[in-house]
Amino acid sequence: MNIGIIGGLGPMATAYLMELVIQMTPADCDQEHIPMLIYNIPQVPDRTAYILDRTKENPVPAIIQAGKEMKKLGIDTMAMPCITAHYFHQEIEEGIGGIRLINMVSCTAAALSRRKISCAGITATDGTITSGLFQQALEKEHIRSVVPEPASQKIIMDIIYQNVKSGKPIDIEGFYSVSRELRQKGAEAIILGCTELSLIKREFPLANGYIDAMEVLAGEIIRSAGKIPRIE
Repeated sequence: MNIGIIGGLGPMATAYLMELVIQMTPADCDQEHIPMLIYNIPQVPDRTAYILDRTKENPVPAIIQAGKEMKKLGIDTMAMPCITAHYFHQEIEEGIGGIRLINMVSCTAAALSRRKISCAGITATDGTITSGLFQQALEKEHIRSVVPEPASQKIIMDIIYQNVKSGKPIDIEGFYSVSRELRQKGAEAIILGCTELSLIKREFPLANGYIDAMEVLAGEIIRSAGKIPRIE
């Protein structure tokens, strides 16, 4: 199985996905790790901006073009470490043609279902929240979802865009305040539903009760290569 990563959406999240795949792969030497081709294209237009305002530049053509370039090199399974871009999942998969594009949103919802979670909180971009991506996927698994109030959602967006994407320290206290709000609303688990938010888990010892969509994606990549992930 040949794995391709449509990366750069954003760059730090892409690097962390590769790190997770390496950490979670059962390998005792270099040669037992999974071959991956990473096409890093940070110039893709902002996904949230386009979802919220269709006069902005469409990111889909650039993503499809990257997928087609990797397909020429023999890639038959792809992953895209940008949850907001999964709003266009079907369009991208059909545009590339003949390639499986792992859906990290539906995979995350399925992972929560296996854990018997009945209500999940969502931390994600405005584009992901507004589009209902996770809400719809969770509903299919019969899981209720809750989202932050507007002021809390602004904290999450600032963490994503003003902290992680800008290479600045994470407002961890702000993140914890949003987490408390979601738990008060009934969330049994909180989804790190933006690949930039996955970096919080890398840098801070989050307690139980979070599920990282990036870890779910890394696990699915490993399974696609015929291996069983070490952790998930």
